[in-house]
Amino acid sequence: MENSNQEIQNAYDIIKEGGIILYPTDTVWGIGCDATNPEAVAKIYKLKKRAETQSMIVLMNGERMMYNVFKDIPEVAWQIMDLSENPTTLVLDKPRNVAANLIAADQTLGIRIVKEPFCFKLLEKMKKPLVSTSANISGQPTPKSFKEISPEIIKGVDYVVNLHRDKIAGKPSTIIKLTSDSQVKVIRK
Repeated sequence: MENSNQEIQNAYDIIKEGGIILYPTDTVWGIGCDATNPEAVAKIYKLKKRAETQSMIVLMNGERMMYNVFKDIPEVAWQIMDLSENPTTLVLDKPRNVAANLIAADQTLGIRIVKEPFCFKLLEKMKKPLVSTSANISGQPTPKSFKEISPEIIKGVDYVVNLHRDKIAGKPSTIIKLTSDSQVKVIRK
């Protein structure tokens, strides 16, 4: 755990200065930054060679953070999170208090509540949501392990978290879009 605490501190120090990190999530390795910092978000789009019209998701660690970003959260969102056995990303309407370049053209944002200890504790320290996008150049396959991440990505971030480098990732999260009028649409199973 001591190594983990040091890695949380190292990642936090980079993020609060507007840097981007490469880190293990509850699904795949991710590239992340402070979700309220538009310059840091732009660095990730540039590194991934990804159009800013392709939105990225953010990780959160609980209800308080969710209500800071969304004024109205449909009741079904809580039910889905309670019942989901696998990591699930929810796409919700009308986010606020995040970088504008994270919000999709339809005024939505994908979020996931994390349970993975490193991410959870980093979010606790940040007190802000953390961008999470797969550690690959846009259009290339999502790496299933640290050793599959391209050198271009590794060199392009400001810090690489030194944890779980041997872990083989599960599949990416399920994505479910919820509209404020209670429509539910599964985008990725």
